[in-house]
Amino acid sequence: QRRVRAGIIESAFKIEGHDFRLVDVGGQRSERRKWLHCFQDVTAIIFCVSMSEYDQMLHEDSTVRRTEESMKLFEEICNSKWFGEVDIILFLNKYDLFKDKIGAVDMKQAFPDYDGGLDLKKGREFLIHKYLSLNHNTSKNIFHHITTATNTENIRNVFNDVTNIIISQAVASSGLKV
Repeated sequence: QRRVRAGIIESAFKIEGHDFRLVDVGGQRSERRKWLHCFQDVTAIIFCVSMSEYDQMLHEDSTVRRTEESMKLFEEICNSKWFGEVDIILFLNKYDLFKDKIGAVDMKQAFPDYDGGLDLKKGREFLIHKYLSLNHNTSKNIFHHITTATNTENIRNVFNDVTNIIISQAVASSGLKV
């Protein structure tokens, strides 16, 4: 069950001597106008997608699919002048639920161009390609990860990768050579 969040939640933490600030801006349309000031001087954006919601509609607008809205927002962020050189880490989350659903609910109902039927691998690769193709900024890096938030080992490995990406980007932008 999706929890409706409002407002901005900011968390600061330290990992292996590095300071991190994570800003959760929530997903609702009504919250988006509050986002811009949160992204000054960021190293990377973590964009979370629910893979399993391709057949579900928005709470705010029952005529729009959640994945359609997510892709629209992802495209806006990728190609926004405000985030020109900011790398994006794309979390394709809820893979466990996606695995269960894709065997019963064809993605073609949400994506007329999808022709992979009920095949897990084809569905996964289709979603990855759809999101990555929305980036029109050739200088922007997008790192994608398939995640299951309830799998602590998976999240630990992904978080280690994300930490390395962020630290590498910060070092590169400072002009230091490793």
